[in-house]
Amino acid sequence: MTKIALVVSDVDGTLVTHDKRLTDTAKAAAKKLEDAGIGFTITSSRPPVGMRFLVKPLGITLPIGPFNGSSMVDGDLNPIVQHLIPESATKRAIEVLEDHGVDIWIFTNDEWVIKRDDGKYVPHERDTIQHEAVMVDDFSPYLAKACKIVGASADFPLLERCEGVMQKALGDTAVAVRSQNYYLDITPPNQNKGTFVQAMAQRLGISLEAIATIGDMRNDLPMFKVSGMSIAMGNASDDVKSQATDVTSSNEAEGFAGAVEMILKRNAGG
Repeated sequence: MTKIALVVSDVDGTLVTHDKRLTDTAKAAAKKLEDAGIGFTITSSRPPVGMRFLVKPLGITLPIGPFNGSSMVDGDLNPIVQHLIPESATKRAIEVLEDHGVDIWIFTNDEWVIKRDDGKYVPHERDTIQHEAVMVDDFSPYLAKACKIVGASADFPLLERCEGVMQKALGDTAVAVRSQNYYLDITPPNQNKGTFVQAMAQRLGISLEAIATIGDMRNDLPMFKVSGMSIAMGNASDDVKSQATDVTSSNEAEGFAGAVEMILKRNAGG
């Protein structure tokens, strides 16, 4: 069995708790990986700025993958590789979101752009990514530089229906998948957490079999499919769990640390 040389973890619902805390146990688990000579990095639907607070506490020195892995940035958040949503797809996505009556946000590499700040999830996102939004009356200046579009809604069934409509409307011009029950992410075509994992393997000169991935949502499945070991969180849906090689406990019960122990045990031949 190939030993794990790199661990790639999702953030929300995986590495941090429900209230977005990075626990001491999670930090200690990341240190165990370092001590074992195993590389560690993160990928998330978050923009780069929303991942900054994790880099130093976790001792991350490798590139990280924001926007569901469609970009790659260094520890100072400087783009290494960046993909954008085609402007035509951005316009179509906004039309579909407007038709469904959900809040619309646009993320560029360094800005979060909204038209209203009274949406249910604006304060939540502000606290999560620790960054203020830019309020605008018109999205037009941002259409050609969108790294991610988000449809936010507290109506989970509505957003699930919107996801299906969006996927049909965009086809292969962009990727549309929910990163949370309340967030529908639209990101650049042919890019996802799986392509980020593949890029990291190439960058480090290691095989995909030597990579372990940890996550909890359907947007984590592309990286599960390409990695040698995939670990679903206990809080993941049964569908996500069924597509992982292993399952750990929930993010509220130190599931990330549990996943690290599984990886270390595998490497030890246990």
